[in-house]
Amino acid sequence: MPKTDFDSKALILGQLWINYKAEDEWIDFFIYNDLGLPLAFAFAEGIINHTPTLEQYINETWDLFLEGLGSEDEGFESIQDLLEEN
Repeated sequence: MPKTDFDSKALILGQLWINYKAEDEWIDFFIYNDLGLPLAFAFAEGIINHTPTLEQYINETWDLFLEGLGSEDEGFESIQDLLEEN
């Protein structure tokens, strides 16, 4: 069972935060993950470095995102892959 690598998780969550933050269906998720999403974006854009704490925030946000979608981690590479799956 393939898993999404850390860089792809950060990229996908960053894309979600930038491209979907104005959509009402995601509002509760964005409120709860008010640190994980911008951290994922900042890491994906090379603004901040990888640390164990950063990895913890992003992995928790990723798990909650998949849970909210009712999806299993199938080794996604982009937000389009993930959203098309659901």
